[in-house]
Amino acid sequence: MLASRQLLVALVFALVVGLAATGYALYQEKKQPEGVEISVGKNGLSIKEK
Repeated sequence: MLASRQLLVALVFALVVGLAATGYALYQEKKQPEGVEISVGKNGLSIKEK
């Protein structure tokens, strides 16, 4: 009985950690600035729309 309870707690913990990681990844993606990126490199001027 104790082993099944510990397994349930471990599964719930893993689910919470997975949801937190997914939420953080989505937050980081949304935080990216929008607009235009201008860079100067060895190939000259580069303009990319985000």
